[in-house]
Amino acid sequence: MNRVCNFSAGPSVLPEWVLKKAASEMINYNGSGESVMEMSHRSPEFMVIIQDTEKRLRDVLNIPSNYKVLFLQGGASTQFAMIPLNLMIKNEKADYITTGQWSKKAFAEAKKYGNVREVASSADKVFSYIPDVDQIKFDPSADYVHITYNNTIYGTKYNKLPNTGNVPLVSDVSSFILSEPIDISKFGLLYAGAQKNMGPAGLTVVIIREDLVLTPQEATPTMLTYKTHVDNGSMYNTPPCYAIYICGLVLRWIQEEVGGLEKMKEINEKKAAILYDFLDSSSLFKATAEPSSRSLMNIPFVTKSADLDKKFIEQSKISGFINLKGHRSVGGMRASIYNAMPIECVKKLVNFMEKFEKENA
Repeated sequence: MNRVCNFSAGPSVLPEWVLKKAASEMINYNGSGESVMEMSHRSPEFMVIIQDTEKRLRDVLNIPSNYKVLFLQGGASTQFAMIPLNLMIKNEKADYITTGQWSKKAFAEAKKYGNVREVASSADKVFSYIPDVDQIKFDPSADYVHITYNNTIYGTKYNKLPNTGNVPLVSDVSSFILSEPIDISKFGLLYAGAQKNMGPAGLTVVIIREDLVLTPQEATPTMLTYKTHVDNGSMYNTPPCYAIYICGLVLRWIQEEVGGLEKMKEINEKKAAILYDFLDSSSLFKATAEPSSRSLMNIPFVTKSADLDKKFIEQSKISGFINLKGHRSVGGMRASIYNAMPIECVKKLVNFMEKFEKENA
């Protein structure tokens, strides 16, 4: 059967090259006579996989040598607690910018462990924009500043990072990582759930500067201590082996098939422009994020009524476009066009929307 155009916000579409490669190695990985799913995480075969995946991630993102890469579990949501437990220890203070549901949840979790301030928010306009970072006054004695780089639900993204001085900048990059080049050295810590641009659900990647691998707050669980995983090379317990393997294939696809992150950014900009240009010229559909803050990965939009939104979602599914329904907290529609989304699918979606607009004008 033909593959559908899957606009899911996560778990999301994977490159066909990756799926075919994984399928060819499912029963017998690299002549080992076993699947990666069956492989001991202590085996020489898997050690090659995890080491190769880390090397590829370092190469693709140009990660400086004074940063550690961790392959963890628990999703980005576990990091909402892990970060304050490990970083909010010197002055027990942190500043948070809230730009959507996930940054709100991160803020709420951090408040359990210290004195946390919300220094800026875009809640006043339903998180449709990113606050002006130049107007924010950060606490110079804060242990860190937290942002969510790309807001999956509301379709916004930072186009300028806040200047936090000597205070480490921490960011959730779950729906942004690998979509374009990023200067890792501007951050103290970055974290991402893999299920959007890096691979399947089950893997969480943390990139942490060495000087931030500290003794955590008292009574912090062993599994929630960064030092535990740094000291054990992400092998304190059984890691998400198959997800790491697929992540390695995604990184190989970016390197060998796409040509790196600069090229990836060009492709993503072209895909997003096709959809945004239509939305901006449409008399029926409208993008909900402000133009200055628009995401390249997640594009929420609405029609003129909730009934038409529902009709569009139903008809689009019949036509082979799945997972276009917006997040339950905001409604409407959302097209998530991550790295692996073929440009042909975006073009087909716009053609379908043009037809729907004519029929429902």
